[in-house]
Amino acid sequence: MTDRTRTLWTFAITSVALFMVTLDNLVVTTAIPVIRVDLSASLESLEWTVNAYTLTFGVLLLTGAALGDRFGRRRVFAIGVSIFTLGSVAAALAPTVEALNIARAVQGLGGAFVMPLTLTILSAAVPKERRGLALGAWGGISGLAVAFGPVVGGAVVQGLSWQWIFWLNVPIGILLVPLALSRLQESHGPGGKLDLPGLGLASAGLFGIVWGLVRGNAQGWTSPEIIGSLVVGLVLVAAFVAWELRTATPMLPMRFFRKPAFALANLSSLFMFFGMFGSIFLLSQFFQTVQGYSPLSAGLRILPWTLAPMFISPIAGVLSDKIPGKTLVGIGLSLQAVSLAWMGLVSTPTVPYSELIAPFVIAGIGMSLFFAPMANIVLSAVRPQEEGQASGANNAIRELGGVFGVAVLAAVFARFGGYESAQAFTDGMNPALIIGGIVVAFGAIAAFAIPGTPRKSEAAVVEPLRDVA
Repeated sequence: MTDRTRTLWTFAITSVALFMVTLDNLVVTTAIPVIRVDLSASLESLEWTVNAYTLTFGVLLLTGAALGDRFGRRRVFAIGVSIFTLGSVAAALAPTVEALNIARAVQGLGGAFVMPLTLTILSAAVPKERRGLALGAWGGISGLAVAFGPVVGGAVVQGLSWQWIFWLNVPIGILLVPLALSRLQESHGPGGKLDLPGLGLASAGLFGIVWGLVRGNAQGWTSPEIIGSLVVGLVLVAAFVAWELRTATPMLPMRFFRKPAFALANLSSLFMFFGMFGSIFLLSQFFQTVQGYSPLSAGLRILPWTLAPMFISPIAGVLSDKIPGKTLVGIGLSLQAVSLAWMGLVSTPTVPYSELIAPFVIAGIGMSLFFAPMANIVLSAVRPQEEGQASGANNAIRELGGVFGVAVLAAVFARFGGYESAQAFTDGMNPALIIGGIVVAFGAIAAFAIPGTPRKSEAAVVEPLRDVA
């Protein structure tokens, strides 16, 4: 096999795998109303349908990359695709919402192995002079999967059934595993010791916090279960921080957070994804449950928000060489905050979609101004040899922001409304959207507070991405 042929195979295999696992972040959102009826699921269960994937995915991203470095990236990539495929089969066959959520967690485990390794495998296979182009395409494919997640989910649910959003992964996964083992070259990274205590503390602590947030309304916020879950979760997260400060091989080096630019950038990322995921979780249901649109129509109505980065993010990347990245991120998050509050103030059970187009477009522009400059800020805050770990940490924190966004905004929704009627749903959604906007606004404040960092050229920023965890 020639080098050119191997490179093309590598790009094709990693791109398909990346699209598949990234799509599952949002593909299920437009299926939520159908799953709720079909499986008689509660709001609490529906939150786990989203969060079981994103929580497992976010917590294990860094571990997936480390396993690939130690045991072979091709091998761990194939194992990850296999796990993701088996999780998809289990999700499609799930007879109850509890079984579905367990399967979603298995998908998240597989996705956490696959996603970071798609980048390292691709980067190793591409000639240095073409690496920027290949990695730019990698980012575009990831963005395309996020953009079309709600639409693909809606189309599949409407044309077939909700189970098919998972069945479609199966033939792809079955095809990818032998192709990966036969067409990809094996490679390894620095063979360090795995931070298993850190992984255990982070996973258990975050699970405890999310469990308390999800079940708080149903059990009562002062109940022993909820207080105990939140307290234990916070204690374990604190223990994770303490462990990371003392271990020689930390999963997440705490020294990064001593740098104001890195700490504030990640705080902005956390708040950005908090607002985005939590709001889409409710809005995708609003269009179907309240306004009676089909799943596909609901997904299409969210498209002005999720599709905008495909067109505007490259412009933002160019602007970030001329305008401070923190300014672009701050403006982007401000627009996102305004749009969420706007939707929360004008939405009624009968609000015409035409009145929501403007805030959706503004949200899309705001999100577009966030991605490329934020990557530049994060990478500029650390030493070159630390850029892979720093970028991986930022990706994990984004995913966790989405987890907390769904949990908290759903709790607000349940406090003020519910599924009893169209008006009850809107009564719960509107304050949740406004609170989501307020949280994103704090992210904008954090972004504007980021100290100035030396600007890097695009080539200098793109090159280290080969080590993204």
